Amino acid sequence: METQIGQHLIQPADRMNGLPTQFFAKLVAKANAQVAKGRDVINLGQGNPDQPTPPHIVAKLQEAAANPLYHKYPPFSGYPFLKEAVAKRYKEDYDVDVDPTTEVAILFGGKTGLVEISQCLLNPGDVCLVPDPGYPDYWSGVALAGAEMSFMPLIEQNNYLPDYGAIPSEIADRAKLMFMNYPNNPTGAVANAEFYANTVAYAREHGIVVASDFAYGAIGFDGSKPISFLQTPGAKEVGVEFYTLSKTYNMAGWRVGFAIGNAQIIKLINLMQDHYYCSLFGGIQEAAALALTGPQDCVDDLKARYERRRNALFAALDRIGWKADRPGGSFFCWLPVAPGYTSESFADLLLYEADVVVAPGVGFGTHGEGYVRLGLLTDEARLEEAVERIGKLNLF
Repeated sequence: METQIGQHLIQPADRMNGLPTQFFAKLVAKANAQVAKGRDVINLGQGNPDQPTPPHIVAKLQEAAANPLYHKYPPFSGYPFLKEAVAKRYKEDYDVDVDPTTEVAILFGGKTGLVEISQCLLNPGDVCLVPDPGYPDYWSGVALAGAEMSFMPLIEQNNYLPDYGAIPSEIADRAKLMFMNYPNNPTGAVANAEFYANTVAYAREHGIVVASDFAYGAIGFDGSKPISFLQTPGAKEVGVEFYTLSKTYNMAGWRVGFAIGNAQIIKLINLMQDHYYCSLFGGIQEAAALALTGPQDCVDDLKARYERRRNALFAALDRIGWKADRPGGSFFCWLPVAPGYTSESFADLLLYEADVVVAPGVGFGTHGEGYVRLGLLTDEARLEEAVERIGKLNLF
């Protein structure tokens, strides 16, 4: 990756050359090329919420935008009222006590914090434990820190939970950070209290910081509410949780997230952000606080909407003989590919022969091979139509 300026080559820093390939940029380009040809493409491959932000949150931003106070620089680590709103939500939803002054960091979306924590904690040569399959942006932070990744396979036989006993002791002793994510992207799996208790014990034994990605924490199905890692005794001693308003309140474009938990880690994240940012626009912070402290009916309605979509999708899958486990949470479904295909060749087949976009599982890690991810991000009729199109290919 070099270019010319005068007689000299511009040579990027090594960290730029070490960044992972953005797999999903290729997926988007393929889909857009088909749309440009006039094809009626049903895109189930991306994780972008399709519903608008609830009106009361939008109205609060419109009102707050006129406040001259917010036209100045905000406090570097964010307004106290937003941190207090985070603490209130966690107490109400999870009965977790959070000190808003020392245990909350405001983020430019959850992704930012998930990349920053590696840079806060990892040196070159350190090891980070990463789920496979998992959210690819975990890899980005580790690469920017110059550290190494050791992958924890998530397989169906273990309910897509990592097996800590299978991690070699020499890897565990070198590891300083571990990512986990439940409800899970891409598999839709959920974690229970026993798993989180084992995680805290494992982290203590080996001196590992846990980064819990709780982006889909509001989305659980079949009457089950996902639990927070921070509900586990001792969790704050070993880690932090990352939460975002993107999925819970359909605020993906607003870029509001939080890190919550261990005060020392929160202090490091805030220090890192002091050198990057000057916090979020105050009007957005006020609207975010209202989202967290105001009526939560919109969250219940959204969860019910995704459950209806999931049920409609799987009823259609049953009709064409495509067998898979229903997700317990998130808005993703993890489906095995048809015999004889890789995840990428199968995704290409569905795009070019059925005008349906799905995400190849290999884009989430080597253990994603053999699967594709579908998002529940369009209405039931379009989900059913997508499955009907696939059914006409007679693959199952």
